[in-house]
Amino acid sequence: MDSNQPRPVTPQPPQGGRGGNGGGGGGGSGFSAILAVFLSFIAIFVMMMNQSPSTIRNGLSILHQVPEGHVGVYWRGGALQKTITDPGFHLKLPFITHYEPVQVTLQTDQVRDIPCGTKGGVMINFEKIEVVNRLHKDYVHDTLLNYGVQYDNTWIYDKIHHEINQFCSSHSLQQVYIDVFDQIDEKMKDALQGDCTRYAPGIEIISVRVTKPTIPESIRRNFEQMEEERTKVLIAIEKQRVVEKEAETSKKMAISEAEKIANVSKILMEQKLMEKDSARRQQEIENQIYMAREKSLADAYFYRVLKEAKANKLKLTPQFLELKFIEAIADNTKIFFGEKIPSMFLDQRLLGNFLQQLSRNVPEEEKSTA
Repeated sequence: MDSNQPRPVTPQPPQGGRGGNGGGGGGGSGFSAILAVFLSFIAIFVMMMNQSPSTIRNGLSILHQVPEGHVGVYWRGGALQKTITDPGFHLKLPFITHYEPVQVTLQTDQVRDIPCGTKGGVMINFEKIEVVNRLHKDYVHDTLLNYGVQYDNTWIYDKIHHEINQFCSSHSLQQVYIDVFDQIDEKMKDALQGDCTRYAPGIEIISVRVTKPTIPESIRRNFEQMEEERTKVLIAIEKQRVVEKEAETSKKMAISEAEKIANVSKILMEQKLMEKDSARRQQEIENQIYMAREKSLADAYFYRVLKEAKANKLKLTPQFLELKFIEAIADNTKIFFGEKIPSMFLDQRLLGNFLQQLSRNVPEEEKSTA
């Protein structure tokens, strides 16, 4: 076909037919979408009106911060999520995801105004009981899933009320107020921890502090008077103990002084005995020396006398005796000078008899010696 020839013209449909109907359908769809969005905003507005301001801010926010000592817990459409976030900044979907910080460090819950009746029917009131507790991080999801964010209402506040009433109903006022008051802390702690370990293991009860309960004024005055009398008795007992201690101290001091004197006397006596014993030993040694010396002298004298006796025996000869006799007579001879000189008479018979007897004895001794 030649390109210079004119092309055939295709007839066009009228402008007001199908195009007009199509435009009407598009307007209906847009109205429905606008109505759905409007209803959605109304529903969100109603939901926001039923929430607290903090919850509204929480729902509108995208960026949120988990403080230190807490973990972040999330709900989506009312369902608790398993996601647990650490402290710091995190992101979430507004209006869809709800966020709550849950403390996992030590916290103190104060339970106030706990009325209870004692075994005797007296009404008393515990103004404040403090419970130091902690929720372990690993049990946050299970605890919140079973008991909600306000889990401490169930296992601390309500439980304290129950346990205090149980304790008071089984004890008298005297026991609750005075006798076993120091045991209430431990009993409450054991009771709380026992149930938490059984039903909510993530909750750890650290300690429980119980303040003195408020009792009726008349009974309180009676207790004060009893305490005053008890104090007087204790003062008297303490005075008696002081006197007894002073007497015991004086006695111990006297005993100590007597023991010291006795020990000194004993030491002096031992010293004197030692001196006496030393002197006795010294005297014994001197006596032994003296006895040895005297014995030696006696032995020497005996030996000398014995030798002299033997020597004298050897000298006992008639000639020696005659010589000695003559010497003895000569020693007794007196010389007289004068006109009349006395005559000297010598009895020759005495000398002769003595010499004869001596001559007979000497041979007999020589024989016996031989």
